[in-house]
Amino acid sequence: MQFSELPLSSSIQQALAELGFVDCSPIQAQSLPFTLNGHDCMGKAQTGTGKTAAFLIALFESLMNEPAPEERYAGEARAVVISPTRELALQIEMDARDIGKYAGYNIVSLVGGVDYERQRKKLHNDFVDIVVATPGRLLDFCEKRELFLDQLEVLVIDEADRMLDMGFIPQVKRIERYSPRKQYRQTMMFSATFSDDVLRLAERWMVEPKSVEIEPESVATDTVEQKLYMVSGDEKLVILKNIIAGTQVSSAMIFANRRDECRRLHDALRSDGLQVGLLSGDIPQAKRIKTLNGFKSGRLKFLVATDVAGRGIHIDGVSHVINYTLPEEPEDYVHRIGRTGRAGTSGTSISFACEDDAFRLPSIEDLLGRPLICEHPPEHLLP
Repeated sequence: MQFSELPLSSSIQQALAELGFVDCSPIQAQSLPFTLNGHDCMGKAQTGTGKTAAFLIALFESLMNEPAPEERYAGEARAVVISPTRELALQIEMDARDIGKYAGYNIVSLVGGVDYERQRKKLHNDFVDIVVATPGRLLDFCEKRELFLDQLEVLVIDEADRMLDMGFIPQVKRIERYSPRKQYRQTMMFSATFSDDVLRLAERWMVEPKSVEIEPESVATDTVEQKLYMVSGDEKLVILKNIIAGTQVSSAMIFANRRDECRRLHDALRSDGLQVGLLSGDIPQAKRIKTLNGFKSGRLKFLVATDVAGRGIHIDGVSHVINYTLPEEPEDYVHRIGRTGRAGTSGTSISFACEDDAFRLPSIEDLLGRPLICEHPPEHLLP
């Protein structure tokens, strides 16, 4: 299916054409016929499948199909997108600005780590149409009566499984209670897995939702060559340095599980004179945004990150993903390697399996539906 075949407004069609969007991805082709007709939708899809555009297009069309309330007040949102991380929320805000370029809606992001007063002014300078937010900061604005959700028309909950993992669901439940009853709004919920907990939330928050499932195999990992090196813990750093010194590596995201490990890696690479950035939860938000922009622009060639950066960060042209440590959750493996091989290009992922984390392999292979071939690193990479 092509976007031109969908009953979209001219302003959205124009923006999509300028963005080069022609063919719908599977999640878009399967969910949009439902959501454009006003149905609630429960979407199972990994990051990198085009789900952000899927729910944003539906959100914009829903707002355009209903006239704005005649009597409006500052801080009254018409649509809210809740996301588990600051990076993902800011990415969604950017995508919303691109897709809604000609729609004329006021979009505000509310995330932690950014000046509260500045965000408050944005909410009150003009009528707000769309709010993209992390749960904590959104709830903060609701409880201080700076943001009102009683006129909400569309609620989007992105990465519901991640919300559960990170302990945000109690906050999301309180946010949902500030919004109109589920019969009087459109609700879209997306998750990488349909666990029992996620399904219970869907039942509680949605009205006869249409269910759309895109299996992990549909994620664009076909374009990623996956390598798995059996290494010892003390070989890792030297092998990593030798890999990224290679001419084939134009840019790389290097993942580790813990903040302290990421910081040690970053410092070790930087001491070698490499252009490397660090992205983890303990980095101030302004610095994280600057680092991401530096990586996107090519000023930084390498990015060391925890899984906070593994989901929803769209950076074209990443040639390699390196799993310095195997992730604790198998879904995070898919999210990590999805940072390369995007937009029809090919990419390479290299994972290190040592004595400490090789036990995580079976669950990753179960998710992928096939074994990963373990091999010894080539001679020229060894210490």
